[in-house]
Amino acid sequence: MANESSAKSYEDARYQTLLDNKRRLEDLGILKLSKSLSNLTKTDKSQLRHVRPKSATIYMSEPRRSTRARNPVTSYRDDVEVEHLPLRKRTKLNSSWTTYLARPVEEVRTATYEEKARAIKNAEKRQSYLESENPSFVKSMVRSHVYSCFWLGLPTKFCENHLPKTTVDMILEDEEGSEYEAIYISKRTGLSGGWRAFALDHKLDDGDALVFELIEPKRFKVYIVRAHDCTNQDDEMPAAEVESNAEETPKQVTKRGKKNEDSQSKDSTKSKKEKPSPVSSIRRSLRRK
Repeated sequence: MANESSAKSYEDARYQTLLDNKRRLEDLGILKLSKSLSNLTKTDKSQLRHVRPKSATIYMSEPRRSTRARNPVTSYRDDVEVEHLPLRKRTKLNSSWTTYLARPVEEVRTATYEEKARAIKNAEKRQSYLESENPSFVKSMVRSHVYSCFWLGLPTKFCENHLPKTTVDMILEDEEGSEYEAIYISKRTGLSGGWRAFALDHKLDDGDALVFELIEPKRFKVYIVRAHDCTNQDDEMPAAEVESNAEETPKQVTKRGKKNEDSQSKDSTKSKKEKPSPVSSIRRSLRRK
C-alpha cells in the first residue's frame, strides 16, 4: 500500500510540473512560434522538386577542364597483330563418331551378325587344331578395338589364371613372326599401348575373330580370322595344319602304328579272358559228376 501511494504522489507531482511548464511557454509565446515553423516545413515538402534532365551529349574524347588539346601519350605496348581464325562450321560428319577414326571412312566395315558368328566358329576350330597345350582364347573385334579407342579387354578368368598380377609389357606375335609390344594392365584386364599399332598394321575390321595363344608368360601368338572372308572359307582343317600333318617324319608314323598294334593286342587279350574255352567247361562238368 505504501508503494502505491508513493507512485500516485510522484505522478501527480510530475503532471503538475508539465502544466506549469506549458503555462510559462504560452506566456512567452514559444508555442505559437513552434506551430508556425512546423506548418512552413510541411508546405515545403509538399512542393514537387524540379528534376534536371541529364545531358545527352556524348563525349568522343576524355572530358577535360582545359580547352587546350591534350598532348599525345606515349605508349609502351608491343603492337602484335593477331589473326583471328574463322570459326569452323560443324557438320554432321564432324559431330559423329567418324571424327575419332584412325583409318579412312572408306575402309570402315560393319560386319553382320552372320559374318561375326562364322568368324567366331572358324576361330574356335582353328583354336582346336592347335597342337600345343598352351592356354588360348578367342576374341571377337568391335569398333572400339580396331577403329578408335584401341582398348582390348581380355577374358577375366583367363587373366586371373594365366597372366601376371601387375602391369607388364607383353609381346604380340602374328602368324608371320612379326612382333609388337603392348602394355597389359592387370587391374583392368586388358591390352593398351602397342595394341593400336597391331590393329592398324593388320587392318583389323569389325567382326574379325582372333585366337590368342599364350606361348610364353609374356608373349601371345595371334591368329587372325577375317569376317569378310568367312563366306569363302571351308569348314575343314586349315591348310597350315594339313601341311604340318603331311610333313610328319616316318618315326612319328611308326610310333603311331606301334601304339595302334599295342591297343589291338590288349583288346584281343581282354576278349580271350572274357570268353571261356569249351575244354575248361567240359572238365568242370566231369569233376562235378
